[in-house]
Amino acid sequence: SSDLSSGINAEWPLRPGFLNERVKVAGKTGNLGSNVIITKENNSVALTTDIPFSKRYLKYLTKKYLKRQNLRDWLRVVANSKNSFELRYFQVDNQEEDEE
Repeated sequence: SSDLSSGINAEWPLRPGFLNERVKVAGKTGNLGSNVIITKENNSVALTTDIPFSKRYLKYLTKKYLKRQNLRDWLRVVANSKNSFELRYFQVDNQEEDEE
């Protein structure tokens, strides 16, 4: 079986423990075993797996983490490559306020 990997790049410390607690394998939460490995390097969290793992599920868990940390209003999850996500700040347009 081939290894699949996904990642999340963040500008602030993303707690990989949240993913350890929330990722479901075979329908059970926290059942990572040797199938799923979550590591943290500088400003990114890497997830390596030898079983099929949905990129959308990783995005869902990341959004859930942001919501719990009350950061969902300022950050969004954007795919920056085929296998990874990036957390970006929303673009705030001040032009609307200037016109009024």
